[in-house]
Amino acid sequence: MTPTMGMGALLFLGVWLAMVVAMMFPAAAPMILMFARIAANRGSSGRPLAPTAFFVAGYVLVWSVIGVAAFLLAAGGEQLARRVDVVADHAGQIGALLIVVAGAYQFSALKDRCLTGCRSPLAFLSRQWREGVRGAIAMGAHHGVICAGCCWALMAIMFPLGMMNVVALGAVTVFLYAEKVLPAGRILRFAAGVVLIALGLAALADPGLLPGGIAHTCDGAAHTAAMPMHQPTC
Repeated sequence: MTPTMGMGALLFLGVWLAMVVAMMFPAAAPMILMFARIAANRGSSGRPLAPTAFFVAGYVLVWSVIGVAAFLLAAGGEQLARRVDVVADHAGQIGALLIVVAGAYQFSALKDRCLTGCRSPLAFLSRQWREGVRGAIAMGAHHGVICAGCCWALMAIMFPLGMMNVVALGAVTVFLYAEKVLPAGRILRFAAGVVLIALGLAALADPGLLPGGIAHTCDGAAHTAAMPMHQPTC
């Protein structure tokens, strides 16, 4: 299937948010629960109570904006593939490069800073706490930005691996949870980087190793790109 899977913007965004809930909320649960606990304690002492739903809403809002950007990039890529044969002919290699980039990002300083914020709910909320509903939304959005900075590359590989690929979806979900919650998360982060770089390099040599989000192409690929729900036939 092509990156947008033949879907319009609203349907794509709905699928994107469902994927975010499935992949991100297990790893975000410690932060959400910590917020709920602190808010309840402050509410019991007579301070303004900020319902946890508003914190979650701020978090989801950030990922919704990212989903819109993802759709625009995916749709733009499809249009480019229809008009430029070299893009369609090398779609598999482009997907492989995306996986290599995701692997390299695991070793970046930005990834390290964002992961540290995600792994320390109490420290994050202590520094960022704001009262009231607006404060809850702002904190949720701030956490969403940090979470996106930590996980955007791992989310992006779902395009070459297939957004409906249940095995890939499950594997990335489990890893995101382990990376953020388990004591060995930092070691797992580097191990995943090595695995992704190796997989990406292998797929560069043989795009057929990719299970499918970005269509594998050969002769006539540019023509097939106009039919988003069909795979080209070699």
